[in-house]
Amino acid sequence: MNNKKALDVLVVGFALFSMFFGAGNLLFPPYLGLVSGDSWIISLSGFILTDIILALVVVMAAVKFDGDLDLTLSRAGKKFARAIIIASILCIGPLLAIPRNGATTYEMGIAPILGFESPIAKLIVSIVFFGLTLLLTIRPSKVVDIIGKFLTPALLLCLGLLIVMGIFTPIGDVSNTQLIENNLFAEGVEQGYQTLDTLAAVAFSTVAITAIAQRGYTDSKEKIKLTLQAGVISGIFLAVVYAGLTYLGSMLSTTYGADTPQATLMVIITNAILGKPGKIVLGIIVSLACLTTSIGLTSSTATYFSTISNGKVKYESIVIGVSVFSLVLANFGVSTIIQFSAPILQIVCPVLVAIIATTFLDKYISNDNVFKGVAYTTLLVSILSVGSSLFTLTQISNLLSKLPLAQYGFNWVLPAILGGVVGAFIKTKSDVRVNKKIG
Repeated sequence: MNNKKALDVLVVGFALFSMFFGAGNLLFPPYLGLVSGDSWIISLSGFILTDIILALVVVMAAVKFDGDLDLTLSRAGKKFARAIIIASILCIGPLLAIPRNGATTYEMGIAPILGFESPIAKLIVSIVFFGLTLLLTIRPSKVVDIIGKFLTPALLLCLGLLIVMGIFTPIGDVSNTQLIENNLFAEGVEQGYQTLDTLAAVAFSTVAITAIAQRGYTDSKEKIKLTLQAGVISGIFLAVVYAGLTYLGSMLSTTYGADTPQATLMVIITNAILGKPGKIVLGIIVSLACLTTSIGLTSSTATYFSTISNGKVKYESIVIGVSVFSLVLANFGVSTIIQFSAPILQIVCPVLVAIIATTFLDKYISNDNVFKGVAYTTLLVSILSVGSSLFTLTQISNLLSKLPLAQYGFNWVLPAILGGVVGAFIKTKSDVRVNKKIG
């Protein structure tokens, strides 16, 4: 690989890292360390599975179809695929992830520096945050360069400083018992879902592919190769940072309880490691992490909806609308947004992952009903799981808990496979194989 190509891959990989590393990625790992004690590697493994590995799987599937999201999922049914993608884009966009990043910037980054919380201060921070998001997103061709060349190095420097100092100057003793009754791996799996990265990967893969193409790489196989290399680079950096943050959280497992708020936990960690300057360093980390993710998500959301409207709705108009809507929603606070997001994620994520996984067997499957069987069965199990939890339907919950892999948060896997098998025996009028994929 020549120097230019290596630099291009590194820049895109850095951009992907920062776009993935947002509010949840900073909040969840320390909390997993806290509740896991000396078993933090177990919960971290679950987190990495549903955050990094599933996200990379989605990226791999998307690049096969040159980033065409509808085409990637089309064999499950065009209308169904469009519905799942729109739900995913809205989750990672203005309904959940983007406002969550704005809210986290204030609650965890700015409020500790100010020493007080105020609705007026929150509104001012939101206006500045989404003003910057709008300013840095309005020109789509510059998004990856802005993030990859400038914002990511600054973010990694601050994160590295915090983690290295925490390792060499321990802030507490690691407990030899876990603080929660839940299976630690399953807890990591659930927290990994809530980062929204599996959904975000659907959109970020398009940004990465476009960025690679804009750098002059037009050969299909080369684009796939370079995009995947960028994805691996982002995954490696994410894994290292997650491990560091989880370990820092485990050092507080003997002094703090499982009821410690996630945002408060990061403030405690930075203050313990860096003292008073820790508030400023944390403020920089949070602001950069949330801003880069907000930029990536806003750009992805605007690109997708502009594309499916055939340009009738302009990219710039969507960026403005998303920024304003997210500004309003961000002022409801992180806890409210996270509480609202969990049920939606637990329904949409498994369906998306199930279809994506089946996509890798595309050339071996001629019957589209296999894809539909996998998709609809997974959707049914996900709805039943979330519904039984929300409405305390114990009989359904008990039945679902008996399914294989249920203790790890994957109770939908066996039903999805059975749904695909049943679908294989349902003949279609014609086999409509997806033949537009590249490579």
